[in-house]
This record gives sequence, C-alpha cells and structure tokens, in this order.
Amino acid sequence: MPWFLQDLGTYGIGIFTPTILATLVGARVDHPRNTAELIQSDILATKGAAFIDILLIVGIVFAVLLFAGFMMFSFMTNIGPNAMTYLIAGEVFPISIRGRGAGFAASFAKVGAVLTAFLFPILLKDIGTDLLLLILVGTSLAGAFVTQRYAIETKGINLEELDEKTQPPPPF
Repeated sequence: MPWFLQDLGTYGIGIFTPTILATLVGARVDHPRNTAELIQSDILATKGAAFIDILLIVGIVFAVLLFAGFMMFSFMTNIGPNAMTYLIAGEVFPISIRGRGAGFAASFAKVGAVLTAFLFPILLKDIGTDLLLLILVGTSLAGAFVTQRYAIETKGINLEELDEKTQPPPPF
C-alpha cells in the first residue's frame, strides 16, 4: 500500500511536470481542435521541462519561486519514500515468501503508476491543477501514514527471528 500511494504522486507529478508547467504559465492549448494543436501543446510542455532541467543543472532554480515546489518534491521523494518502498518490500515478508511478497508489492505499486499515467490528463482537465496536486499530496501523506502505522521494525533482528515473528500461530 505505501508503494502504491507513493507511486501515485511520484509518477503523477514526475511524468506530467511538462504538462503542469505549461498549464501554470498559460502556454497550453486548452481545447485542441486538431492533432497539430495537441502536438504543439506537448512541444511547449516539453520545452518547459527542458528549461527546468537546464535550470537544475545550473542551479538558478533556487531563485525562481515557481519551480521551488517541484524541486522540493523531487528532493523529498528521493531522499526517503521512493527508496524506502524498495527496501521495505524486501524486508517485511517472511523468508519463505520474501520474493513473492516483494514482487506483489512492486506490481501493486505499478498499478498506482499506471492509473496515474492514464488518469492524470483527464483529472487535470476536469478538476484543475491545484486540486489535482493537492490530491497527490494527500496520497503521499497517506502513504507516509500507512508506512508509519503498519511498519515492521527489522533493525537488529536476524532473518530467522523475523520469520518466526511473522508466522501465524498454530491453530491449537
């Protein structure tokens, strides 16, 4: 569940950064009438994303408040939650099903990534940028809550002890 919730925000904001930027600066065709206008809108969005990448490399982004949120998102996501989803899935399952458990966690997370990739443009059009970003912030916070609430601490426990602690008790 934490990985699924994390991927909603990570892929939603990460994949659609150009679209969000184009919407924010007004360089987007709201109602494309043909394929050429749709492509033009995507080209403008891509140019915006390339511009952001250049600014990240040079370090100028710190002076541009519009992009501070994207910078903070990327930094905060990659400093903890994004990396932790991989680590947690590999540690919390009993040894006998660890591979299957981690695989299930990864596949469930990718359901979130795919949902975001397909639904983001539709939701962006229907509910707007601000509300959509707030929803994605909410899913990220929900992921943090679920992780904190249901975390299994594995520090200092050997694998056999962890396996014994996570096995269900005998029926009698």
